[in-house]
Amino acid sequence: MKGLARFARADRSYWVDRPGFGFRIGDSCHFPLQVEGCLRRWYPIGMRLIFIYGPVASGKLTVGRLVAERTGMPLFHNHLIVDAVGAVFPFGSPEFVRLREQFWLETISTAAVSDRSLIFTFAPEPSVPPDFPDRVSRMVAEAGGKVIYIALELDETEQERRLVNPTRERFGKLRSLDLLRELRPSMATCIKLMPEPALRIDTGALTPNEAADAIVRTIAAAG
Repeated sequence: MKGLARFARADRSYWVDRPGFGFRIGDSCHFPLQVEGCLRRWYPIGMRLIFIYGPVASGKLTVGRLVAERTGMPLFHNHLIVDAVGAVFPFGSPEFVRLREQFWLETISTAAVSDRSLIFTFAPEPSVPPDFPDRVSRMVAEAGGKVIYIALELDETEQERRLVNPTRERFGKLRSLDLLRELRPSMATCIKLMPEPALRIDTGALTPNEAADAIVRTIAAAG
């Protein structure tokens, strides 16, 4: 345990081994990590938005849930708002686009000013204004927080194999191969416009648990 700072309370001790990280009792946004056989809890000073983005069927929701389990952060995933607004207005309509962004920004902004870290999953596509990520970054930074971008990637063969998985029906996810092939070029263009990520993960090469572990290590290293 050389070099680690010890934080103790009546029932147990905690170890923090990164400068700039502190532990606050009672705060729900701590990071429980099992490392080298001992429980370490890392808490970054200031709100952190873990912005996980990637193409259709790259595993954003699956990986996001595992990161949420490991960190204690709430998961604000893409389909929560898309499905809610889409129940009233057609996808891509002006009303849909306006309300979807309004809900996204209001939730993230409120979390930032409340110093509440969260995980956000996002699928870049043409109906989202290209400057959306930059506006999110500025908004979070102005509140004293930080955005950590994580890019999930996979090849087209694996993407098409996953697309027809019955589990995708639950949130009304895209499952049409023809539509995917039609939209793929425009979606790829949108992904290229995203901010440079702190980590890129090929989810066809790593298991969801391995991907989640890599993200948690990146969060800890980012400070």
